[in-house]
Amino acid sequence: MTAATSSNLAARIRAGDRAALARAITLIESTRADHRQTAHQLVQELLPLTGRAIRLGITGAPGAGKSTTIDALGSALTAQGHKVAVLAVDPSSSRTGGSILGDKTRMARLAIDRNAYIRPSPSSGTLGGVAAKTRETMLLCEAAGYDVVIIETVGVGQSETAVADMTDFFLVLMVAGSGDELQGIKKGIVELADMIAVNKADGDNIARANIAAADYRSALHILSPRSPTWSPPVVTYSALTGDGIDGLWHQVIDYRTKMTASGELGQRRRDQQVKWMWTLLEERLTARLRSDAVVRAKVKQAEAEVAAGTLAPTLAVEAIAQALGV
Repeated sequence: MTAATSSNLAARIRAGDRAALARAITLIESTRADHRQTAHQLVQELLPLTGRAIRLGITGAPGAGKSTTIDALGSALTAQGHKVAVLAVDPSSSRTGGSILGDKTRMARLAIDRNAYIRPSPSSGTLGGVAAKTRETMLLCEAAGYDVVIIETVGVGQSETAVADMTDFFLVLMVAGSGDELQGIKKGIVELADMIAVNKADGDNIARANIAAADYRSALHILSPRSPTWSPPVVTYSALTGDGIDGLWHQVIDYRTKMTASGELGQRRRDQQVKWMWTLLEERLTARLRSDAVVRAKVKQAEAEVAAGTLAPTLAVEAIAQALGV
């Protein structure tokens, strides 16, 4: 793809052309060197148009209703005039498989909403690769005019940290009525949360949802919040009936207002950009380890000697670093 074609693609993205956006994301997902170079140029060209969207990360245990929540919240936002992009980070799925296909069927309203765009992130074998592509996709969506970007983590473990590191507000969904409520909450995730929302607060489950919310509030009291400006609230809602959905968004707006005024939101984004740079650098070095025949041979030899106990790991690293020229 020539520079002129890249500029044409950027112009179409700025105009809100969905087909151009899809093509650009495909370029980002490609592993071909020429495609990656074009994708990098495209992101750089569109960078001045990014940064104005609200970036919302959402995670939750299986059965917490992430897809139903995103469908309800996203539909409420598009009804208010917002343009909503939904991206999914799932390092365990392949590009054509995984739960995102099921998620799209559960996001029935958003899937046919012209003011919404749903896109999964492909698996790159490493979470870092997935996160890097999701960041670039997020920037393209912002340049295309989407003012709310929702990033859903449908994986487990490190994926929550990756999503928290690329969003402004990290929402953790919980569900009541599953037994010991606090067993379903991981300390690491709670420390990342900007809000905990207990879903399925409807019908006979309302009382259980309120009890679960009280348990989560107690758990949060013993943890230090990430920000001196914001204490993570715990709310209840029902994605099924829509009750409390507006309240979720009001909390996000309140957070954004306070964090912007304190300067913390801007600092968080700057820190995220630097962290992204280091992630890309580490990814590039790892790719070199795998692709360079000389380096790969040196790594294989070092692995064998370390496993045999004839070479200290520290000296092995030095040998590999020399082969890399670093």
